[in-house]
Amino acid sequence: MPGDSVPLQDRPCLSLQDSMLTQPKKSNKCKSRGILSEGLDTEWTPTDLILQFTPPRKKQRLFSKGKENDSNQFVLGRRSRRKDPSPNISWDQLPDEVVLRIFFCLPLQDLVRISVVCKRWQRLAFDESLWHSVDLEGMTHTGLALQQVLRTGIRRLRCPRSFVEELHLTYRGSLQVVQMDLSNSVIPTLALEDLICRCRLLECLSLEGLQLSDTIISCLAKNTRLQELNLSGCSAFSAPALARMLKSCSRIQQLNLSWCTFDNNHIKSVVDNLSSSVTHLNLSGYRESLTLNDVKVLVEKCPQIKTLDLSDSTLLTADCLPVLKQLKNLLHLSLSRCYHIHLAALTDVDKMFPVLSQLDVFGLVQDSQLPSLKKGMPHVSINSRPFSTIARPTPASRFVGSTSDRTMWNKKCRLRFGL
Repeated sequence: MPGDSVPLQDRPCLSLQDSMLTQPKKSNKCKSRGILSEGLDTEWTPTDLILQFTPPRKKQRLFSKGKENDSNQFVLGRRSRRKDPSPNISWDQLPDEVVLRIFFCLPLQDLVRISVVCKRWQRLAFDESLWHSVDLEGMTHTGLALQQVLRTGIRRLRCPRSFVEELHLTYRGSLQVVQMDLSNSVIPTLALEDLICRCRLLECLSLEGLQLSDTIISCLAKNTRLQELNLSGCSAFSAPALARMLKSCSRIQQLNLSWCTFDNNHIKSVVDNLSSSVTHLNLSGYRESLTLNDVKVLVEKCPQIKTLDLSDSTLLTADCLPVLKQLKNLLHLSLSRCYHIHLAALTDVDKMFPVLSQLDVFGLVQDSQLPSLKKGMPHVSINSRPFSTIARPTPASRFVGSTSDRTMWNKKCRLRFGL
């Protein structure tokens, strides 16, 4: 069209005010909207006009309220929200050392429960630093728990009077166990062989009341660091295997071989192969096997003995006392139920053994004769210990169920199974 070809500069220029006069009259609200839409939406809107219709900034209100604020005015304003300078730290951000320190305070059952939370917690929950010493006494079925515990690199294991139906150690390598108590437990001989054959660092071991084998005794011979060994009441191993074990374990200081199924050959293997390092020895219970000649060899082999228990050796007579006199360091002597030793031979015991402090003669002295015997030996405690403590992890003289009853070689285990 012809009107459309007129140049932009030749068109009539209407001011904003003239354009507003040409608009029909409307309400104030509509007028303001029309002005904004008509004037501000165009490309040639002046800057002054934009500033004119910009909404004014809000001013802070000043209040003077109360007598205390007559001279000092204060401003009421909304505080800006600040971010917490110390945000919460998740468990994933904690280093392993901190998590292990927290896990160290947990009991055994809780430590096992948290191991199923995630893979990281499972790895940390079974870290060897947490499983240094474990007490599993009281568990009904100990097999599976024992398998898991042995995988953690445990050093001290207390598991007496337990029932181990089976034990499958699927992993290879030797165990790190240093002290172990399996006294009076029910465990298959093959499972016990697999367990003992993996041990090389044993220093204290108690297998009291268990059925052993020559394989187990031969594996014990590889633990050359053994210092305390309790095989009281054990059976089913030969005299040659016992002799090889005693030769190899030359560091043994406390040895308990009482009431085993020994014959004369076993007794001779013991006295002939004992190390001179033995200071505490229990050979009680051999009524028809232990003779005076065996005692002579014993004294010659082990001159440093401090505690000696020869109770229930009915073949011994008063002639053994001059032989035992050669033990200059003897502190505790037990001759209970050695019925061929008469009371008259005991009256000079304090003179024969100058450093003797304890004497057990149960069955040899009647209750009416005991006061006179104590009067003649005021420095010797007579019949004060009915049970032997030699190489036993938990002395039998303690009350079962007490706090001290859960110790093992005078130390408690950190993790303990609780009913």
